[in-house]
Amino acid sequence: MPSVTSTEPMSHRPVLRFTWSDPLSSATGYVVVDRLICGIATGGLRTRAGCTLAEVEDLAAEMSLKAALYGLPVGGAKGGLDYPSDAPDVDEVRERFLLAIRPMLDSMWATAGDLGTPQARLDTCFARAGLGGSSMRAALLRSDAPEAHEARVARLFADVDDGLAMADLVGGYGVAEAVLEALGPIGLTAESSRAVVQGFGAMGGSTALYLHRAGVQVVAIADADGLVVNTERGLDVPALLATRAPGGGIDRSALRPDDSEQAAETWLDVDAEILVPAAVSYVVDETNCDRVRARLLAEAANVPVTAAAEATLVQRGIVVIPDFVANAGAAAWAWWVMFGAVTGPADARAMLSAHVRPVVGQLMQAWARGEVSLRRTAREIAERNIAVGEARYGGTVPTMPLFTAGADAAGLLADIA
Repeated sequence: MPSVTSTEPMSHRPVLRFTWSDPLSSATGYVVVDRLICGIATGGLRTRAGCTLAEVEDLAAEMSLKAALYGLPVGGAKGGLDYPSDAPDVDEVRERFLLAIRPMLDSMWATAGDLGTPQARLDTCFARAGLGGSSMRAALLRSDAPEAHEARVARLFADVDDGLAMADLVGGYGVAEAVLEALGPIGLTAESSRAVVQGFGAMGGSTALYLHRAGVQVVAIADADGLVVNTERGLDVPALLATRAPGGGIDRSALRPDDSEQAAETWLDVDAEILVPAAVSYVVDETNCDRVRARLLAEAANVPVTAAAEATLVQRGIVVIPDFVANAGAAAWAWWVMFGAVTGPADARAMLSAHVRPVVGQLMQAWARGEVSLRRTAREIAERNIAVGEARYGGTVPTMPLFTAGADAAGLLADIA
């Protein structure tokens, strides 16, 4: 039996796993803090019936990689509520959850909107629970000027571009930039490519918009009610966004005469070069991955492809851009806002492009050399960055003010790349 004082290193385990039971409903809540860098971790709060602790733990680990890959001086965390996101009392459930975990929100977990949790409604829940007006509370409390920083966050989170809030746009912009950077090495152009997007919420809708803007023909979009398709000339993405329901539903009355509808489960069967799962986790698995027809799959959702399915796709020569590479835009942008590194939509997009494209370019260079798993290459970069972050900023106990660390946030990746 090994000694309890053994100094043998253990494999990585989350810093914290927490489970909450709501006394007034059937809701169960979870928080997983995967890592702490500079004494803090970042990651959204999702709300969906069926959410599990294992799911939240997977997502928290991905957040650690995401933050590290893009040079943020923070660790990864995630929260989840196992409760219907459209329940009439869902905001009351969120408020009780936030009050129950207040010590984490005051100290280590800076959260945000996620699947089933719109950012604006989450901020309202924070305010109604007496926790301030921003879900980034843990970071703001580490600031030397919390009120000024909170005002900047509120202003920039409320920025509107293309008729939509930046918080709902910037994640999809990053996904589109990742896709566009990866096309050339596999012999494609935007104009020669067709895309299928599964999910039309904040991430799926904005990804579809920016792919469309770049010249990609978005031929199919799936929502909860089915699949809308136009394989001849592509869908009118801006028109569909203009009439989109708050939960991401497509208004069928906005479809053109030559647009058609199919069952939601047929989204994998549409012939296209680009596939973007942008909704729930684990939608591509061992039972359906053989139906994927694309040459490039970009994970806009968190963990939408199981590990076994991804291995099969890679064996077939399909390029898979992992979620912590493709969909990091919203998380990175939120921290750049926090640290004052961006001032509006234009420079936010420019800064995101300047980070996403070099990372994807580096991964595609490795792919061209025969390192076919982009995930493995990206994970190696992220884990080296984590080691740099822990050495520079400390782990569990903060070794410097967060905002001092934030001033150097963009420099961490440069140390490794």
